[in-house]
Amino acid sequence: MSEAGAVWLAIVGVSLTTLVTRGGFVLFGARLRLPLVIERALAYAPACALAAIMAPDLAYVHGTLLLTGANPRLVAALAAAAVFAVSRSMVATIVAGMLLYTGLRLWL
Repeated sequence: MSEAGAVWLAIVGVSLTTLVTRGGFVLFGARLRLPLVIERALAYAPACALAAIMAPDLAYVHGTLLLTGANPRLVAALAAAAVFAVSRSMVATIVAGMLLYTGLRLWL
């Protein structure tokens, strides 16, 4: 098989895989029911994805793992989480986190 043919085969294969995996729930609709345990677990998927995106940025400083008080991003994130736990206000969380992060970044 030529290189161009292999590329087109890969494109078609990936497209079909994407269509089936992402469009399967839409195509099959009500006929496909997931077990209740899986439906409950999927409710946490957005929070897990957000944590997976944010965790490396909070834990690493200049490519080095830094889990101490010298990491201003981590300290500000933990303080913002505490503010949210107490106030349940997203605005207060953002303001507290950004003020603390800015202060620590300028101070350290």
